[in-house]
Amino acid sequence: MTRKLMTKDAINEAISQSMERDENVYIMGEDLSGGAGNDFEGAVDSLGGAYGVTKGLATKFGRKRVIDTPISETGFIGMAVGAAFAGLRPIVELMYVDFIGVCYDQLYNQAAKLFYLYGGKKPISMVLRTPVGGGYRTGAEHSQVLYNMFVSIPGLKVVIPSNAYDAKGLMNRAIKDNDPVVFLEHKKSYVRETEVPEEYYEIPFGEAKVVREGTDVTIVALQRMVWEAEAAAVELAKEGISCEIIDPRTISPLDLNTILKSARKTKRVVIVDESYPRCGMAADISAQVTEVTFGELVAPVVRVIPPHTHIPYSASLEDAWIPNASDVFAAVTKIMAYK
Repeated sequence: MTRKLMTKDAINEAISQSMERDENVYIMGEDLSGGAGNDFEGAVDSLGGAYGVTKGLATKFGRKRVIDTPISETGFIGMAVGAAFAGLRPIVELMYVDFIGVCYDQLYNQAAKLFYLYGGKKPISMVLRTPVGGGYRTGAEHSQVLYNMFVSIPGLKVVIPSNAYDAKGLMNRAIKDNDPVVFLEHKKSYVRETEVPEEYYEIPFGEAKVVREGTDVTIVALQRMVWEAEAAAVELAKEGISCEIIDPRTISPLDLNTILKSARKTKRVVIVDESYPRCGMAADISAQVTEVTFGELVAPVVRVIPPHTHIPYSASLEDAWIPNASDVFAAVTKIMAYK
């Protein structure tokens, strides 16, 4: 049975179902269960993190499995790595991805490498959840995407759901995975609704979704940009242009085969990404597609990306900075006119 859920509630449901299935799963982060100053017995559940994603889980599972942490990212993400090393399956919330610099060593030098350094004897089964993306007027220090900081590190798996259905299935898969998983949740997706089954299910990593089939141009859209690509595709169809839209869902592993298959069919590729343009995912996918299919394409790969600047706080400037459906429309029109 399905019903409509917001993405934040789908993630909550996935975590709850996984905690019910495995007592080694627990969650921790800032403001999850009322704070150290609250008397938890009989108390109303607290925020559930900055965006309320885990609200209600403290009441359901208790404070031994829903743990409030100090504002010390180095400490609690290091603790998650240690807990995973000991055989638990922690889910740790970093309040904003922008804070990863404080605890990056724990992730890229410890979590990502311990399985390798111990000869495959100690899997590090942990999930790092963190909100990403602009659109909330939270300024340059709270609005970044930063995919590339995780994808560039061997040993980390990186998940970027664009909707509630995928978020639930991918979160369940992430919790069961034996590698450290970075689960990036776009803040703008939290309140968007999708049909989601009530029962437990998983979505495998490394399997992209063809969101819309088409014949003239392939649009590879990442996370929130899927919505912009879909809006653009509707308008482009009125101009007689048929767009195929691919949502990678995970970017490490990346389902390059699905992207290449589509590129060979349409012979034109547009990549839409909210992350920084230099050394970002759009650049990475563009390079891989070009390297393999260069002789089969009829036009250069086009990227729809923000300028290489900090994200503005001003509402009008932030809206101009984030790629949108009009930008996608213009890029597709450009690539279709290429001779």
